Amino acid sequence: MTNFLPGYLLSVSLIVAIGAQNAFVLRQGLRRSHVFWVCLTCGLSDALLITAGVAGFGTLSTRAPWLEPLMRYGGAAFLIWYGWRNAVSAWRGGQMLETGEGRGGQSLRSTLLTLIALTWLNPHVYLDTVVLLGSISAQYDNRLHFGAGAVVGSISFFFALGYGARLLAPLFARPRSWQVLDALIAATMWAIAAGLILS
Repeated sequence: MTNFLPGYLLSVSLIVAIGAQNAFVLRQGLRRSHVFWVCLTCGLSDALLITAGVAGFGTLSTRAPWLEPLMRYGGAAFLIWYGWRNAVSAWRGGQMLETGEGRGGQSLRSTLLTLIALTWLNPHVYLDTVVLLGSISAQYDNRLHFGAGAVVGSISFFFALGYGARLLAPLFARPRSWQVLDALIAATMWAIAAGLILS
């Protein structure tokens, strides 16, 4: 437990800040659209990245210096495009909360492809999971338990966010709330993209 708990707490603290991935999970949770698969995909993606970091692959970027700029600019381009989609949606307005599971939204395939791009094209994900968690895990006598704690922390956070979002459903029964959310998501995506380009 002395190795598991620090891994759990550090993992949650790294992903709790609103970002591209979290904003997408929140939106899907509010719409009750493919929530289980969205949360599971996020959790499994983090599990793979955390495992890679704990297993000692955090030095990959130093061995392949071309990888970091490729991920950075590719991720920024995707975030700019995704932010534009949300900005257009905020401008047009008229959305209402869909109460049926998966109704009125993207197909499961399209949803998961978007989520995978938001996750795997974001260099910050690699910094937080592979590099940071991987390097910190080396300080613990049982890296396996630390990594397990980090994986459980990530998975539990995403499921809490995805299914907890429906508590906000009464607020998002109003179209104006969706416009505000879409505008905030667009601003978040563009801010992250600017940070990637300018860093």
